[in-house]
Amino acid sequence: MSLNEYRGVWVFAEQNDGRLRRVSLELLGKGRELADRLRVDLVAILLGEDAGKLCTELIDYGADKVLWADDPELRCYRTDTYTKIIASQIMEHKPEILLVGATYVGRDLAPRIARRLGTGLSADCTSLDIDEETRLLQQTCPAFGGNLMVTILTPKERPQMATVQPGVMQPLQKSTRKGEIISIPADIEHKDMRVSRLRVIEETRRGIGLEQAERIVSGGMGIGSVENFKMLGKLAELLGAEVGATRNAVEAGWASSDRMIGQTGKTVRPTLYIACGISGAIQHIVGMKDSELTIAISKDPKAPIFQIADYGIVADLHQLIPLLIQELLRYKGAR
Repeated sequence: MSLNEYRGVWVFAEQNDGRLRRVSLELLGKGRELADRLRVDLVAILLGEDAGKLCTELIDYGADKVLWADDPELRCYRTDTYTKIIASQIMEHKPEILLVGATYVGRDLAPRIARRLGTGLSADCTSLDIDEETRLLQQTCPAFGGNLMVTILTPKERPQMATVQPGVMQPLQKSTRKGEIISIPADIEHKDMRVSRLRVIEETRRGIGLEQAERIVSGGMGIGSVENFKMLGKLAELLGAEVGATRNAVEAGWASSDRMIGQTGKTVRPTLYIACGISGAIQHIVGMKDSELTIAISKDPKAPIFQIADYGIVADLHQLIPLLIQELLRYKGAR
């Protein structure tokens, strides 16, 4: 295999029931930067039924071309079908980079494509860069349980593949751009249909997703109990914020998994992040380090969270948070 045969940056455009996932637009933003530096096209590959509007949206957010397979069986994700179509297109067109969102779908799809193509894959990346001289993608992600950040290169195989956590990258501003929409064959066979969708259970949750939240009140093991997490909920309600949690707090059963922030959870960038009883392990920091303003509350003055906080309060949060709630109630009542 000659590496010089491989050119172009591709993004897997994930959709479900006719709606693009936001991470696809985020990846187009980063992909546009990488493609411009490499002087190649940015291509989005989209599988779905009657998705012409989505193709136009992908171009508006940065794609030069959209490869689109249109079939009713592609409206929702199927492992074998998606893997076959995308791997086939990669073998034909030979892109040098493929980016996939680290969603439930992306984490299932990307390793299967990598295995079929015999290439490498870096998972849950939080940063991407390019060496323009060697054309190597620098894929930075947490390793060793999140205790280290490592940069991975794929010097011998193509495409260079990475899954990227949602919320890490920023989408471009939507604009009216010109691009090319190319129809590709679905080529679905009966053997590709081993998995069937029986029914859809819609997710029900309070509030908006953490990735879109402007304010977040987050708790760690220092909260102490599920009852105390309800106290965080009251503070969040008064601030118009969402409640987040560390992995350990979720594993303790104090918060649901969709509230987890960090390496194995959500990546957030709110204008205000209040960390309550959080020590500041790197596994959590990678998920919230881009918050605009961080306030940390801990009774341990040596807690690592204070190293990245804009404001730190050394106090017993079980005493401080009720006082904050009291003051906020008084403030709202006086207005």
